[in-house]
Amino acid sequence: MAKFAHPLDPLSFAEIQATAAAVRTAVLEKGLENLRFNTITLKEPAKKELVSYEANEDSVPPRCAFAIIQCWPKLPLVEVIVDLSSSPPSVSSWDEKQDAEPLASPDDCELAEAITKADAEVQALLKERNITQLDLVACDPWSVNDAPSGLGRVIQLFMYVRTHPDDNHYAHPLDFVPVADLNLKKIVRIDKQYEAPPHIPDRNVNYHRNLMEKEWRTDLKPLNIVQPEGPSFTVEGNLIKWQKWHIRVSFNSREGLVLHNVGYEDNGKVRPIVHRASLVEMAVPYADTNPPFHRKCAFDVGDYGLGFCANSLELGCDCVGNIFYFDGLMNDSKGEPWEVKKAVCVHEEDVGLLWKHMEYRNGHSESRRSRRLVLSFTSTVVNYEYNFNWYFQQDGTIEFEIKLTGELSTNLLSPGEDDPEFGTLVAPGVNAQHHQHMFCARLDMAVDDPDGGAALVVSEQDFVPLPLGPKNPHGNGFRAVETDLTSELKAMRCADPFKGRVWKIKNPDSIHPITGKPVAYKLVGTPNPFVFADPQSTIGQRAQFAMKNLWVTPYNDRERYPAGDYTIGSKGNVGLSEWVKQDRPIAGHDPVIWHCFGISHATRVEDFPVMPVEHVGFKLKAANFFDGNPGVDVPPTVNGSSKLFAGPTMNGTSKPGATPAMNGTNGTSCH
Repeated sequence: MAKFAHPLDPLSFAEIQATAAAVRTAVLEKGLENLRFNTITLKEPAKKELVSYEANEDSVPPRCAFAIIQCWPKLPLVEVIVDLSSSPPSVSSWDEKQDAEPLASPDDCELAEAITKADAEVQALLKERNITQLDLVACDPWSVNDAPSGLGRVIQLFMYVRTHPDDNHYAHPLDFVPVADLNLKKIVRIDKQYEAPPHIPDRNVNYHRNLMEKEWRTDLKPLNIVQPEGPSFTVEGNLIKWQKWHIRVSFNSREGLVLHNVGYEDNGKVRPIVHRASLVEMAVPYADTNPPFHRKCAFDVGDYGLGFCANSLELGCDCVGNIFYFDGLMNDSKGEPWEVKKAVCVHEEDVGLLWKHMEYRNGHSESRRSRRLVLSFTSTVVNYEYNFNWYFQQDGTIEFEIKLTGELSTNLLSPGEDDPEFGTLVAPGVNAQHHQHMFCARLDMAVDDPDGGAALVVSEQDFVPLPLGPKNPHGNGFRAVETDLTSELKAMRCADPFKGRVWKIKNPDSIHPITGKPVAYKLVGTPNPFVFADPQSTIGQRAQFAMKNLWVTPYNDRERYPAGDYTIGSKGNVGLSEWVKQDRPIAGHDPVIWHCFGISHATRVEDFPVMPVEHVGFKLKAANFFDGNPGVDVPPTVNGSSKLFAGPTMNGTSKPGATPAMNGTNGTSCH
C-alpha cells in the first residue's frame, strides 16, 4: 500500500480499492450475494494510540479502513474493518448488525428517484395531472420519520414538476408522496393529499441566472480581495499552519470536515486546545401535523452524510482571495472511489478591528486590523445548503458558524386550508412549512493537555448579583460564579442569557502564572429553543440530544454520534441520552463536550425562491489561557489600497479627487 504521512490522513484511492477488494473476497468466502457498499472510510486509531503517536512518532498505530456493507436480504448491515497494513489487505473484523439501516448514500438517493419514476401507479398519477415528461419530474428523497410498521429500507419522495429543465420545481409541488423500498426496488406505498387531482401551482418563481425576470442591479462596482504576496498560511499534507495556529484536518463521508490536534504557538511552544472537533448530527423536524407531513424530520448527518453531500467549490465565487483546496474522497455503491474536487476551502479574510485605543490626551491612536483563517465546506442535503465554517482568529478564538441557505421544502395546502396553519404561502398555492434545524457539535478538548484532555474539568459560569446588604451597600455588586460539573447527569445544561452563562473547559494541571487558577477555554453558545416536538413523540425520542444545550461524557472511542450510529428508520432512545444515564464521573476523566444549538425557522416569502443566508454557531474563547492579549503582537499596518471616495458628501458637495492612503509599513500606526 502507498505510504501515508500521518495516521489521520484520509484513505487514498488505492486504499479504498484495496478495502473493497478485501470485502469482496470475504463476501465470496461467506457465500453471500447482492453486495452493496455503503461507506468506506478511515478507521481512526484509538485516542490512546494517537496521543502516543504525537508523543513518539515511532509508535505508528495500525492503518485500518472501516466499511459498511449490505448483502440483502441475508445481511442488511455489516460493519467491516480491513487491515491495510497486511499484505494483501484483509478483513480483520466482521460485525453483523440487526434492526439497523445505514445512511442513504448518493447512489441510494438516485436509486429511490429511479424506482419512483419507473412505477406504473406513479406514472398514472402524473398522467392524471397532465404530466407526461418524466425528465421534468423531481422526486426529493427524504428519510421517513415514524415509518409505518412493516416497511423495510424506505425513502419517501416529495414530488414536484418543472416547466422546463432549469425551472425551480419547488414552485410546483404535487399532491402525492410515494414511498420506495430500496431493497425491494419498488414503490410500497403512496400517500395522497387529495382524492381527485388538485390544481398544481403554475406560476414560475425562479432564481437561475438565465431566468431572471427582474433587471440586474447596475450600481455594483468590483470589490476585489488582493493578496499581492500570497496567503500567510502554509499547508503540509493535511496540516495547516497560520499565524500561530496549527490545525490538522481530515474529511469523511459522514461528518465532512474534521479538525484534529488544534494548537496555538505561545512563547515558542504549541499548546494543545482541541483534540478533535466536528459536527456530528442534525435534526430538522417540520411542524405540519397533516399527513403525510408528520413524517418529515431529517437527520441530515446520520441520514445522508455531510461529506457525501459536499459541493465542489468555485474559485472567486464560493471562496475569494488566495485559496487552497482539499479534495474529498468517497466511495460509490460498487466500492469504487470518487472524488469531490475542491471540497474544503482554506483562505484568509479581513474581519474589521482586532483591537484599538486612542489616548484622548494627545490623540495618538493604536489600532490593528483583524484577519481570520477560514476552513469551510458546503453540503447540499436535497433542498438545503449548509455552509460550514471554522474560523481561527488572531486572539486565540475559534468560532464555528453555519450559514443556511438553499431552497425551502414546499408542498400544497392540505384539504380545507386557505391559509397554512403550519407554514407560509411563499407563492400562490405554495406552502413552505415551519421547521427547525437543531445541530450537535462534538468537541473533544485538549486545553494545554498533551494527553488529549484526560485531566480536564468542565464548569458552568453564571453572573450572580449580590443581594443588597453590608457586602453590597450600593446595590451594584455582582460576581462570576463557577460550578464544576462532576458527572454526566449534572452536566445536562441549558443556556441562560439572563445569567450570561458560559461553560469553561479548564486544566487543573496547568496553572496560570498570574491568576493562580487553571487555564481554560470557554464555550460561548447562542441560546435557542429546543425541539418543539412532544418528548413522547417519535421526533422527541429520536432527537433527545437537542433537548439540552450542553452534555458532557467521559471519552469513549465508541461514542461518536448523539442520535445513534444509524438514524435511518430509528425509533430513538439510543445514543447520547442513553449514555448519560450511567451518570459516569467526568471531572478529570477526559470529558467530551456535546454542544447543541439551532434555528427555529418561521418561513417567509423573502425565503423564496432561494433563501438568504441565516447564521448560527458558537465560539471557543481563551479564558485566562494566555499571559495577556495574544493579538498584541500583530504588527501595525495601513492598507495601501484604500482610497478616499470622491462622491458627494452629506451636505451635497463633492470631495476633492480620490487620494491614495499613506502606504503603511511595520512600525507605522493608524492615527
